[in-house]
Amino acid sequence: MSSIEVLRQVLAGLHVIEHELLLFATFWFIISALDEVAFDLSWVWLRLTGRLRERKLTQAEERTPLRGRTAVLVPAWHEAKVIGHTISHMLRAWPQDELTLYVGCYRNDPETITAAMTAAASEKRLRVVIHDEDGPTTKADCLNRLYAALCTDEMRRSGRYSSVVLHDAEDMVHPAALSVIDAALVDGDFVQLPVRPEPHPTSPWIAGHYSDEFAEAHAKTLVVRDAVGAAIPAAGVGCWFSRAALEGLCEHRLAENGDGPFAAECLTEDYELGLLVSRGRSKSSFIRAHDHLGQLVATRSFFPSSLEESVKQKSRWIHGIALQGWDRLGWSGRPIELWMSLRDRRGPLTALVLAAAYTLLAIEALLGLARVAGWQNALELSPALRVMLIVCFSSFAWRAAWRCYFTGREYGLTEGFRSILRIPVANIISIMAGRRALVAYIGTLRGASVSWDKTQHSDHPATDDDRVLAR
Repeated sequence: MSSIEVLRQVLAGLHVIEHELLLFATFWFIISALDEVAFDLSWVWLRLTGRLRERKLTQAEERTPLRGRTAVLVPAWHEAKVIGHTISHMLRAWPQDELTLYVGCYRNDPETITAAMTAAASEKRLRVVIHDEDGPTTKADCLNRLYAALCTDEMRRSGRYSSVVLHDAEDMVHPAALSVIDAALVDGDFVQLPVRPEPHPTSPWIAGHYSDEFAEAHAKTLVVRDAVGAAIPAAGVGCWFSRAALEGLCEHRLAENGDGPFAAECLTEDYELGLLVSRGRSKSSFIRAHDHLGQLVATRSFFPSSLEESVKQKSRWIHGIALQGWDRLGWSGRPIELWMSLRDRRGPLTALVLAAAYTLLAIEALLGLARVAGWQNALELSPALRVMLIVCFSSFAWRAAWRCYFTGREYGLTEGFRSILRIPVANIISIMAGRRALVAYIGTLRGASVSWDKTQHSDHPATDDDRVLAR
């Protein structure tokens, strides 16, 4: 067989593969498009009916006294570069005496311990809790250690906290957040505030794609979920729980031989915690509010600026939410919750479909060259497949327009248009993260332990003490 005949057979095989990948990708793109359009139309309807009115705070409302004592839990492992900025800014932004900040460190991480204690050495509202095991264990395990310290302080003081707040070591809080949430917990048990990734000056593409995703998710997706009465997942930062709700979850965990309200074996314990509270009889809500200057009351932070760190972080989310969530939380029989679970757990499927689509583009490029050389005929599309492709291209334009709108509304018109160009970046990261998450999950099925595969942080929005964002 001549080399030309071999080449023609290879091209014929690629022709078949192209057709099958085209059917596979277009089918799932259309399913995803229908899902997103349903959310888009729900958001439009809520806005037209006046149910999306965002609260505007007065200066007096931003500094109202707290109803009870509030504990803030911040787990930290190898966070010496940012933990000091987080502590000093948080205690300055939230001057209320009813606040106590618990920072969890590990005995084999002296740099973080030193940075935490140096940040507010004379501040009575700061408690640095040293874990009695070498780190890293898991983020949830560190949170359980902080929760145990909180309970011990309650017994010593003969008084209870009314609410517990979760934050990460790299967070920058809004001064009005404490008052907003304290008021919302009057008749609720869990409240989530928006998360606002800060544009990274050296990473407009990789770090920037987080701005696009969170701008849409926390201005549309969670708003719709809250409006339709679906369970609200906790983002792990800017989330408040009533003391009673955490205590109930702690009793639930003790029945499963746990040692606190946080699932130590789970990579996304915050997401799970929010759903468990929301799915019970407790009342949960997602709140968007603006301060008297018009700024969004949200948690700000720098997200990963490198490809490696971004893939690591997103693989942890996919592993914990999509794969562990299926195992640990199961599926609800309530239609609205079933829909939300399918959305939350589509990460691996999304990665597979995107990988198929980009493989399809590579094959089409090769076949295009072959057609130019006269070695291959163009793929003949059936009428149904033509319609599917038109729907896919239309839905892509629709999605890009929505992303541009929400990103532009939060970060400005330039970032809005740039969000369209960042879509391929987000897709590549999703593909790589999906593969990494699947490998890690298979490893746990074979007996590998779950560890805190955390993101490294070196930058903080509040590094300049004279520049305090959101004040």
